[in-house]
Formats: sequence, C-alpha cells, structure tokens
Amino acid sequence: MKAILVTIGSLGDLHPFIAIGRALAARGVDVVLAVPADHIDKVRAAGLAAEPILPSFAAICARLGIDTATATRRAITQRRFVLETVILPSLADSTAALDALAGGADVIVGSLFAPAAGIVAEKRGLPLVAINLQPMALFSAWDPPLTPDGALMIDRPRGRLGRGWNRALLGTVRATVRARYGGAVASVRQAHGLAAAKLAPVFDPMPTQCATLCCYSPLLAPVQPDAPPGCEAIGFPVYDRGELALDPVLAAFLDGGPAPIVFTLGSFVVHAPGRFYDVAAAAARALGMRAVLLTGTADTPSVDGDLLRLGYAPHSQLFGRAAAVVHHGGIGTTGQAMHAGAAQLVLPFFGDQFDNGARIARLGIGRSLRPAAFHGDAASGTLRALLDDRTIAARAAAIATQLRAERPTETAADRIIAAALRWRSSP
Repeated sequence: MKAILVTIGSLGDLHPFIAIGRALAARGVDVVLAVPADHIDKVRAAGLAAEPILPSFAAICARLGIDTATATRRAITQRRFVLETVILPSLADSTAALDALAGGADVIVGSLFAPAAGIVAEKRGLPLVAINLQPMALFSAWDPPLTPDGALMIDRPRGRLGRGWNRALLGTVRATVRARYGGAVASVRQAHGLAAAKLAPVFDPMPTQCATLCCYSPLLAPVQPDAPPGCEAIGFPVYDRGELALDPVLAAFLDGGPAPIVFTLGSFVVHAPGRFYDVAAAAARALGMRAVLLTGTADTPSVDGDLLRLGYAPHSQLFGRAAAVVHHGGIGTTGQAMHAGAAQLVLPFFGDQFDNGARIARLGIGRSLRPAAFHGDAASGTLRALLDDRTIAARAAAIATQLRAERPTETAADRIIAAALRWRSSP
C-alpha cells in the first residue's frame, strides 16, 4: 500500500504528519510526505521519504520582495495574507507536483489547508483522508470559533435558535470565501480535467473525502453533531517524544535547579517576536524564577544567570520539566503543553491561536491574555497568579493523564489503511 501525506505550514503542522507517517511505515505502508521545501531534511531525518511540492518560506519572501519578519507580521495582521500570497499562488504548481508523486498511490492524506490534495485525489479516483489540526477549522455552529472575528457568534448555544444564528453567520463567511477564491480553485481543477466547481478552500469538503481525522484530543474540542461525516477526534500525534535529543547545555541547565518557566513563540510567530523575549526575561527575574527562552535563532545556547536562551528544543522533553509554559497558542505547542501537564499562559497573535487559548482557559488548565497586555508588572503579576493557582496545576495534571491514554498515531494509521482498503473493494 502507498500513502501520500500532504501538509503545509509550521512545525506544528508538520510534526503530526511525521508521527502518522512513521506509524504507517511501521505497518509496511510505502509513505511519501509532500511538503514545503523547508521541511524536506527534517522529514528524511525522521526516516520517511519526502518531496517538495511548495517553495520554502524564504523563497516566498524573495518572490514578495520582503524579509521574513515583514512576511510574518503581515500574516499576523492581514487575515487573507497566507491564502492570497502563499496557498493560492502556489496551487497550480503544487497540484502538478503532487500529481506527479501520486502514481500508484492507494490513499491521499491531506491537511485541510492543502487544497492540492483534494484535487489530485479526485483526479486519480483515490480516497482522501482529511487531517484537521485545529478545532476552529470545523466551523461548528454548536461550538463556534472563539476568535475576535467570531465575536458575533453565540458560544455553545443550547437551543436551535442560537445554533441557527451561528449557522447563518458561518454560511455567510463560507459563501464569501467561495465567491472570492473559488474561481482560483476551479481553474486548477479544470487544468486537471475536473469539473470547474467553485469550492471554498478549507470550508468545503473535497468530493472523494471519506474521513476527517481531527488530530487533537476530544477533551480540547469534542466532535459536534454538525461535523462532516466520518469525523473523529483522535488525540495529538506527537513526533518528538524520543526521536530528538536535548541539547547538552539545556539538559545541564534543567538538572541544575528548580523547574523553569518556558517561553516560546513556536516556529512561525518567532520570526517577528517584538519585545516578547525581553518582557519574558524581565518577568522571570522579577519573580525570582529560572527561565528557558526558545528564540528560534540558530545562535549557540547561552546561559545568563537563571536564564537560558536557545533556538529550539523538543517540546515533549522540555515541557514536562517546566513550571509553566508561556506561548502563542499554536496547536502543536498547545498539545505538547497539555501532554506535559504544564500550566499554560497563551498569548494569541492570529488565526486559531485565539480559539486554542480560549479552550485552554475553558478547560481550566491555563489562561489566555492578549500579547499587548503582557508587559511590565502586568506580565509578572499574571505569571505569579498562574503559578500560584493550584487548581490549574491539578487540572493540568489530570488532563495530561487522560491524554496519555489516547492512541492518536495508531488510530490514524488504522483509519487511513481502512479507508484505502474500503476504496479498493468498492465497485
């Protein structure tokens, strides 16, 4: 059996696909990851085949004539930037590249944000297993996105009237996206011999989509009655649990004193951090706490008293030794902190990060705060309140215990193989 796994985005988008790919490969499936050029080396280092179907982030910035910090700021502040400058301009080339890889495939497993996966699956008559990494992307009227753009929606309405209101608002957004961008998708579909259907990227399921695997715990977001057919929340597939080693400087720092606060902005927002790390260092010092700052740089790890700065560390090996994790609310970081049982302070910048932060607060395992409010005495005060809240600590530990009983990679492999076998045997 051959499976093509397709994803775009940051490490939070990539790592679940590596975890799933490794689970499939362990069962004898021939796995190829179709990813942006940035991620080829990382996938191959994990023991999987990988081919580029999208340009690197640096190449996209060069095409736009801007640096990475400017591109990151635009993605944060301009809602349509990623779709209009990254996904759709690359759709024709990425679809052609993916089509060239798909010969002999039995199933395509694709991110909701990789529309090429659905086009190629339909063209080749293959089943599509959609991977949804963010609860927000289900756009449920029963449990709508908790974001600034969704302020008019009713949170978890109890009656049909409230759900009808949410459904109408979401329908308007879907229709707007379809009208604005459906033509670009239709033109690529036509180029591959498919009907010129104007499908809304992310919102509209693809014709051969047979299942949707939500790669987050149902504890964070249960599947709602209006979810697509075959939708299942399976847990967070974790890749870096034992595959990546801790930097020796970090290991020595962790062994050398009390648990530190970990500050991180993931692998994307980190390109435009503003004063986040300066504020983080000052807040930790004001509290008399040790801190690890994951800065996203390639600089050599450096220790300055009770502060350690380094570019990156495997979250699953670091977060479990943290007093708390302060982060941007990316779903990958959120899931890792939940697995570690760490109290979280979420500072959402854009997209699903607001929704993820609100869900963490709703679960009682952390707090969410606008980044602009994270400064001076307010930053240290918020952190002190988080660290002193024993209810949050106990709740986070209890949730972590439940998460560790989930089997997301095994479940994903089961569902993907089953989808391919059903498709083979169908008339």
